[in-house]
Amino acid sequence: MKYLNITIASATVIAIAFTLALRYGVGLEGMSADMPVITVLVAGGGVLVFHLLLAMLRGEFGSDLLAGISIVTSVVLGEYVAGALVVLMLSGGTALEEYAMRRASSVLDALAKRMPSIAHKRSGVSMVDVPADEVRTGDDLVVLPHELCPVDGVVLEGRSSMDESYLTGEPYRISKTPGCEVISGAINGEGALIIRAHKEAKDSRYAKIMQVMDVTRQRRPRLRRLADRLGALYTPTAVVIALVAWGISGEAQRFLAVLVVATPCPLIIAIPVAIIGAISWSAKRGIIIKDPIALERAHNCDVLITDKTGTLTIGEPRLIEIEALGIPQDEVLRLTASVEKYSKHPLAMPVVQAAEERHLLLADPSDVQEVPGRGLVGMVGGRKITITGRRAVDAQLSKAFSAAPSGLECLVLIDDTPSAVFRFQDEARPESKDFVMHLGPHHNFKEIILLSGDRDEEVQYLARQLQISKVYSGKSPEEKVEIVRAETARAQTLYLGDGINDAPALTAATVGVAFGPRSDITSEAAGAVILEPSLRKVDQFLHISSHMRRVALQSAVGGMVLSVGGMLIAAAGYLTPVAGALLQEMIDLWAVANALRASSLGRSDSNHI
Repeated sequence: MKYLNITIASATVIAIAFTLALRYGVGLEGMSADMPVITVLVAGGGVLVFHLLLAMLRGEFGSDLLAGISIVTSVVLGEYVAGALVVLMLSGGTALEEYAMRRASSVLDALAKRMPSIAHKRSGVSMVDVPADEVRTGDDLVVLPHELCPVDGVVLEGRSSMDESYLTGEPYRISKTPGCEVISGAINGEGALIIRAHKEAKDSRYAKIMQVMDVTRQRRPRLRRLADRLGALYTPTAVVIALVAWGISGEAQRFLAVLVVATPCPLIIAIPVAIIGAISWSAKRGIIIKDPIALERAHNCDVLITDKTGTLTIGEPRLIEIEALGIPQDEVLRLTASVEKYSKHPLAMPVVQAAEERHLLLADPSDVQEVPGRGLVGMVGGRKITITGRRAVDAQLSKAFSAAPSGLECLVLIDDTPSAVFRFQDEARPESKDFVMHLGPHHNFKEIILLSGDRDEEVQYLARQLQISKVYSGKSPEEKVEIVRAETARAQTLYLGDGINDAPALTAATVGVAFGPRSDITSEAAGAVILEPSLRKVDQFLHISSHMRRVALQSAVGGMVLSVGGMLIAAAGYLTPVAGALLQEMIDLWAVANALRASSLGRSDSNHI
C-alpha cells in the first residue's frame, strides 16, 4: 500500500502511451486500441474509487471526490483516455502528498529505544543484570558511569553527578551523594552509584513521560488540510455547473467534460508540490520538517509557548559576577578555582573556566574535602578556602554576604572570613530578546508564554529580561502538557522546546518545534526540528511557513479560477472530455510551476531578526 499511488500513476502513463501508439501508430480503433487504458481504469481507477467510497462512508468528502465521479462517468460513457488522464492526475497528486507526509520514524519507538532496559541488581557482594521491569521497590542497584538510571531512587553509596536536563529542563549536572534522589532516564557521570529503588520501572519518572506522550498523541486531533477546506467550496460549484450543462443540453458528454476540466489537480498536486518545495528549502537551512501540517499551521498560530533552558537560554551556567569583600577579584577567583578544579559540582566548571579566561595561574590545593550539604574545603598556599551555600553558614555569617536577586550563587570564605559571592546565570541567547520582540509585528503572535521546569526566581529573571509577561515555572512534563492543552483549546499554539520533558507538550500544541536535536524523542514528537541552536532559524521557519502558504493558495485558487473558466467553456459545448483533460493538464502545469516558488523565499520574506 505504501507505493500504491505511484505504481498506479506509472502504469497509467504507460497505458496512455500504448493506447496512443495503437491508435495513431498502428491504426487500431475501438476496444482494441483502448484496452491498455481500460485495464488501468479497471485496476488502478477501481482501487482509487474504492478508497474514495470508503472515505465517503466515514463522512470524509475531500476535494478528490470530483475525480472519482469523473472516473466512473468516463467508463460509463466510453471516454477511456479522458478517464485515464483523471486517474493519472489523482494518483500522481496523492503520491506527492503521501511523500510530503511521510515521517522518518515513530515517536513512541524513539521513546522505547531510549527507555532503560537493563538494571544491575546488587546481590550480596555480586552484581546481577536483570530486566528493568523486574526491579522492585527496595532493590539495591548499581548505576555504572555514563549509564542511564533505570528507576527512581535514592543514592546509598558513591559520588557522581547526573545530567537530568533531558527530563527536568535544568541545565546543570547535579551532584549525587548518599541521600540524594535520582530519577530514571538521567545520565550518570564519571562515578558509579549504588541506589535503592523507590519505584518500579513502570511507575518511574521516565515511564510516566512515555505514558503521557502516548495519551497525548492519541488525543491529538486530525487537522483538516488546506485542500479539503478549499474543496468544500469548489466541489459543489463544479457539480452544479456540470448538472446544469447536462440538463440544458441533454448531452451527458458535457457533464463529463465539465467534471474532467473541474478535476481539482491544482488542489491535489500544487499544494503538495508547494509543501515539498518548502520542506526542501527548510532542509537546506538546517530546519527539518517532520510533519507538513506544521508548515500549514505555523503561520496561523496566535500563541507561542516556549521552554526556557536551552531554548531562550544557552543552557549552561556561567559566572556572571564576583562580589569580592576586601580582596581583589582576581585573587579570590584564583584561590577558588584552584580548589574547584577538583570538584564535580555543576558550578565548579564555570569558576575554573572564568579563571582560565583571565589567564590566572592556579595552585595545587591540599586537603580537599567535599562534605555533602556543607560545601568544598581545601588549603591553598596555607590558606583555608571554603566554598559553600547560604544555607550551610549560620545566619550571622550569612548577613555579611549581600543577597542575590535571582539565579545561583556560591559563597567563598578565606580562613573562615566572608570573602566573596560568586553569582551564576544561564544566560539568555544573544538573539532572544530580538526574537521575542519580532514575533508580534512580523508573525502576528498575540501572546508569548514562558513555560519552564526551572525554579521561579530564574524563570522570572529571564522573563523580565525578555519582557514576557505570562510565566509558568517549576512545571513537570505532565503539568506542561495540561497547560499547553488548555492554551490550545482557546487559540492555535506553537510550542518551542528542546528536552525530553518537552516531548508531550510538543505533540499537544497545534505546532510543535524542537529546538536542536538534543534527543530522538523530542525530534520525533515535533512537527519541525531546528538543528542549529539559533532562534533565527525558528524565525526562518515561520517565514517559510508564511511564504509556502501564500504560494500554495495562489497556485490552488489561481488554478481553481482557471478551471472554472474551463468548466464554463465545456458547459457551452466547446470542449470534449479529452480536450477538457488536456486543458486541465495545462492548468496543472501552471499551478505546479507556480507552486515551485515555495522552494525559495521572495523579497517580502527576507525580514528576519
